[in-house]
Amino acid sequence: MLAQHSARPAGAASSARRLGWLRWLALTPVALLASVLAFLTAAIMLGAYVPAIPKIGMIGPVLGGQYPFHMAFLALIGVALSALAWRGGLVRWGRTVAAITALSAVAALVVCGVQFAAARRAGTSVSLGEVFSQLAYPGVTPDTTRTYAVRDGESLKADVYLPGGQRAGNAPAVVLAHAGGFHTFDKSDLRGTGRWLADHGVAVFAVDYRLATPERPTWDKAPQDLLSALRWVQDHADGFGLDPARISLGGMSAGGTLALDTAYRLKNGTIRAADGRIPEPPASVVGFYPGTDVTEMWRANMDRSRDAAEWFTGGTPQQYPQRYRETSPVAQVRAGLPPTLLVVGDRDRSVRPATVRAFGDVLRRHGVDTRIEELPFADHAFDDAYGSLTSQTSRQILLGFLTDH
Repeated sequence: MLAQHSARPAGAASSARRLGWLRWLALTPVALLASVLAFLTAAIMLGAYVPAIPKIGMIGPVLGGQYPFHMAFLALIGVALSALAWRGGLVRWGRTVAAITALSAVAALVVCGVQFAAARRAGTSVSLGEVFSQLAYPGVTPDTTRTYAVRDGESLKADVYLPGGQRAGNAPAVVLAHAGGFHTFDKSDLRGTGRWLADHGVAVFAVDYRLATPERPTWDKAPQDLLSALRWVQDHADGFGLDPARISLGGMSAGGTLALDTAYRLKNGTIRAADGRIPEPPASVVGFYPGTDVTEMWRANMDRSRDAAEWFTGGTPQQYPQRYRETSPVAQVRAGLPPTLLVVGDRDRSVRPATVRAFGDVLRRHGVDTRIEELPFADHAFDDAYGSLTSQTSRQILLGFLTDH
């Protein structure tokens, strides 16, 4: 009898050990997944707050700044999983991971709050549905695509987005040049902005221009293409139902550099159209995260900006100083330039916010009506994430500026 009684506790202990091992085996994958989420969200949010940190400072502003709601959601999943591991017996592991993911969630929610406040100040009607559903460019199409010029045997086209799809009225309009370091991408990158502006009353003409290659610099070609596009839109203002006095010029990144430089040179009378047909200066000009000094692009060499500058100009600043000056908006600043909107993210590594602010200060000292908007926790090309708060805010800022001017 004594043997039987003594065997029972031993068997119970063995069963308890087996249950403990089974629980450990079941909870370990949960804890591992929580750990992965903790590492990812913590690294991304740390990079978003401190972009100077190597590597994570490059990806953090992109993911943490454009997708903070998603980062908060992932971090909260990590909190739930780590709490499950903690309660299941992995106390230290679960507690540590829970603390990290909770801090990441708070950091992401702070970004959401800061960006939401900026959106409210800009008068943006925020759509949370778009935040979660529109992660990239929306699948929209232009009302029509037209050829505005033929250069070097290449048909240069414009995607046309019209208010309400109508060709009647007195709408303001903007000719937009796409990003891409002067050598890549095309007008389709502007489809989200184009459709949204048209739906809110501004006609958009998203244009292609000749792209640079190592063998073909376009410092003297791309500005001519924008002149032709602007002239073509002005010529067809009646047919598209536009107000000819409210046709603006703008662009993103390299396209913004081209738009600013071309508009200023046109107003200053320092550029001539290759076909002899000089357009009227635009009513206003817009640069989203634009390069303001091509020489500085070459010096900084951020994200291969030196290659872009050399392809565009055909060489280095030492080889072609005049080309670099001629294509740099900062070198064209004079009194009497068109009203100018400059928009940049405060985490932009390619186009430093301080450089854009300094450029705006130069414009203001010359009496140019200048508006500078610096968006919080936003990196270069922040509007690529169409539904993000920064993208929604930037569209509202652009709409207000174009309708005011």
